[in-house]
Amino acid sequence: MHLEQVMVGPMAVFAYLIGDPETKEAALIDPAANEEMLVDRVAERGFELKKIINTHGHADHISGNKLVKELTGAQIVIGAGDAEYLTPKYADRCLSFGFSPSPQADQTVTHGDVIKVGNISLEVRHTPGHTRGGICLAVDGHVFTGDTLFVGSIGRTDLGGGSFEQLMDSIGSQILTLPDDTVVWPGHAYGPRPRSTVGNERKTNPYVREYISANR
Repeated sequence: MHLEQVMVGPMAVFAYLIGDPETKEAALIDPAANEEMLVDRVAERGFELKKIINTHGHADHISGNKLVKELTGAQIVIGAGDAEYLTPKYADRCLSFGFSPSPQADQTVTHGDVIKVGNISLEVRHTPGHTRGGICLAVDGHVFTGDTLFVGSIGRTDLGGGSFEQLMDSIGSQILTLPDDTVVWPGHAYGPRPRSTVGNERKTNPYVREYISANR
């Protein structure tokens, strides 16, 4: 599996390029900005972009969907619970924050679904708490955590659809159950390092440590 982490946009969003070297099919996870650069990078690596995958529906993560789709024809995929963010109802909200609204989803997914990118299988893990329909994606010793889990911290829960208790339960049931050496790829460059591991977050993340202590 080819994997690249790229920081884009004014809010330090991490976009991810996932590619299958055998079939040359690729996906971009949260291509929030710098769309032409991301599309050029896909082509330079010899891949064809098939999917745009959003970990959740907040404007700072979906604002690149429109142009990337126009440039490549890739399908937009999002958790079913956040699909409403990709509808005209939320266009004005995106624009008010200076972000581009997204076209509607081509595909919605729920917990346990598998998103295929060539021979790569991304397992969908529903992780509500930051938003109602947020998802993490697990594959081959990696997990893309969006705004559910950051390096040394967690996502906000004070926005619409947020719940601290739900977020911590999502982290406990869907991320901490992965092997300790699973690489954690967060949705923003908010931590001291661009990536971590499940085991390291278990030991050093204060929110995770408190959750574990409370649930022994």
